[in-house]
Amino acid sequence: MHEPLRILLADDNPAILDMLKRMLQKDFEIAGAVNNAASVLREAPELKPDVIVLDVSMGDLNGFDVTRQLRATKSTAKIVFLTVHEDFEFIRAAFDAGASGYVFKSRMNTDLRAALEAIKSGKVFIPDASLSQ
Repeated sequence: MHEPLRILLADDNPAILDMLKRMLQKDFEIAGAVNNAASVLREAPELKPDVIVLDVSMGDLNGFDVTRQLRATKSTAKIVFLTVHEDFEFIRAAFDAGASGYVFKSRMNTDLRAALEAIKSGKVFIPDASLSQ
């Protein structure tokens, strides 16, 4: 049996963090949950998650900048952006920054698990382009 993915959750909304934990804890190992970008940068090297589920807009630093900083420190964690931003420019920016997945919060109940499974299989997850127009 394969080990479950270790996931670090990062969102500035406590209700979203709680919902994500409940939704994912049965099938994945939740390594931690943080509510700001500085905590992601501090916790990721310690927790060594396989995947970071990261909000794009967290106030202090955006998720794209966090991803670039993680890559600069040689973090191997895959990044799945979970965001309200559904336009193509945000999706492009996410993958340019090094994302492995992009999930709209409006579709997280159906798409987040699919994104994590895709990443576990070595693939990327891109939302249906027709949804972002």
